Amino acid sequence: MPRPLSTNAHLPAVQRGTETTTDLIVSPVGADADLRAAIEDLKLGRYRAARDLLARTGPNWALRTRRSQLLAAGAGEGGVFKAWLEEESGSADASMMWARVLTRAALAAHRSGTNRDLVARAAGLARQACMRAMALRPECPVAWVCLLQLAQLPFDPYHFDPQWRSRVLPWDRLRDPTMPLRGPWPLLEEINRRDPGSREGHHRMREFFLHRGGPTAAMNYAAWVVASQPTSGELDLLPLYAMRDVYAARHGNGHGSALQFWQTAQVAHYACQARDRWFASVPPVHHGWLSVLDLNHLAHALVACGEDARAVFEAMGPYATPEPWQTINRSLGRSYDWTTEFLRIRSAALREHARG
Repeated sequence: MPRPLSTNAHLPAVQRGTETTTDLIVSPVGADADLRAAIEDLKLGRYRAARDLLARTGPNWALRTRRSQLLAAGAGEGGVFKAWLEEESGSADASMMWARVLTRAALAAHRSGTNRDLVARAAGLARQACMRAMALRPECPVAWVCLLQLAQLPFDPYHFDPQWRSRVLPWDRLRDPTMPLRGPWPLLEEINRRDPGSREGHHRMREFFLHRGGPTAAMNYAAWVVASQPTSGELDLLPLYAMRDVYAARHGNGHGSALQFWQTAQVAHYACQARDRWFASVPPVHHGWLSVLDLNHLAHALVACGEDARAVFEAMGPYATPEPWQTINRSLGRSYDWTTEFLRIRSAALREHARG
């Protein structure tokens, strides 16, 4: 198991409610020092720290999914994982990371406008890598997460389900009258079977609806999830991500009532629900393990709709992520960097706390 994070080492002056603006680290890794060290080694072409980190993570599927996602994103092109797999061909972790890399490559090829046949070939290689990783460690959800991510590509989604021929038909319909959207539900079911309430699994499903049906479909999915989950946990953040995408579609150019978008009862409802039902239930000693991206989306939504966000900023410590701040900043045509606005907002929130 990973060693516990310090409850205050990653929260310097910020935790005391001061106005400091010097402690800012733009990174989705947050206080996971072991993960940060492994990513730095990967950038230097060394995989052993990542290998040891994943071995220590063990069957903590939620943490394994998160760490493998950030390792793949932080490694760049990912050739270091190919070298690892060539040296340790029977390694389930190396196979999983190679599946991550090839999945990212297939999505990147599609987004860059690469020829459809080449995208299909890249997707096929990624699918093959997922199957290999699945065979080596069938109880791990990551290979299924990758398959669900591949379903965003412009091909029939069932091609990414190795068991689609044995599924109950229709393959893309959920047997729930409250959810009419068609999608790769069997892939999400496989993920949830291994890691119930998988954060990345549900976000990949949201992304599927975003790319296939647009931001309204993604928002409908997110709202359905938080309404149907008895204890949603971090899935309560899904609507905030979906609303960011709706905002980008409606006000990406800054036209219309861009600022008023976040000052609605709907935003306040989902922001306060996420704060009260998810964030407030997590003991402060565990704040270092929360997703920094989730905390940034929550902090932004709370501030934008006029709610108290100081506890969320305290939990974030010095860490920040570009989203959603960068999207909002760009849409409003601001010439200065998003970090300037972030630091101003954070300082104001913590200053209010100090006065209280």
